[in-house]
Amino acid sequence: MRIGVLALQGAFREHILALEGLGYEAVAVRLPEQMNDCVGLVIPGGESTAISKLMLTYGFYDAVAQHHGAGMAVWGTCAGAILIAREVLDALPDQRSLSLMDISVRRNAYGRQVDSFEADLEFAGLEGGDYRGVFIRAPWIESVGDGVEVLASHDGHVVAARQGDLLATTFHPELTGDLRIHRYFAEEVVGAKR
Repeated sequence: MRIGVLALQGAFREHILALEGLGYEAVAVRLPEQMNDCVGLVIPGGESTAISKLMLTYGFYDAVAQHHGAGMAVWGTCAGAILIAREVLDALPDQRSLSLMDISVRRNAYGRQVDSFEADLEFAGLEGGDYRGVFIRAPWIESVGDGVEVLASHDGHVVAARQGDLLATTFHPELTGDLRIHRYFAEEVVGAKR
């Protein structure tokens, strides 16, 4: 099973290592054609406006939409959650999203870099107890559509959600060493389509 990780900016290397640690083939995606034969794509955390501009430059907006339409699952973490959202609150005027998932996300909702934190989360569908979430200039999910399942919340705000073959986490699972959410994406989100 081949899973791509968008490798334009942000924490893509850590996602690749996590997926490889679970025994999956992970490929760094720097050009749209590198998504061919990928059953899933991870859009990592980083700087959402920088990733957005690079996606536009390299033609990823149409390519990701086409691959998703053809059955490729997509997981957005932190900035990636912003990029897959239907609506982005507090976005820059020229910032664009893929509008794949029926969620509304607020950029930098928890504050600036100095406001970064870790918190234990109850994540639906994960065995083994709480999941330690790493929040770095994190967004939160302000609202979800009817077909979206809330998987985790923190202080009354949604921080993880799923809609069919789409997964959004507003924190950084790739920075924890805990591979359960990567396994969840591969087995439950991608695997549900196979």
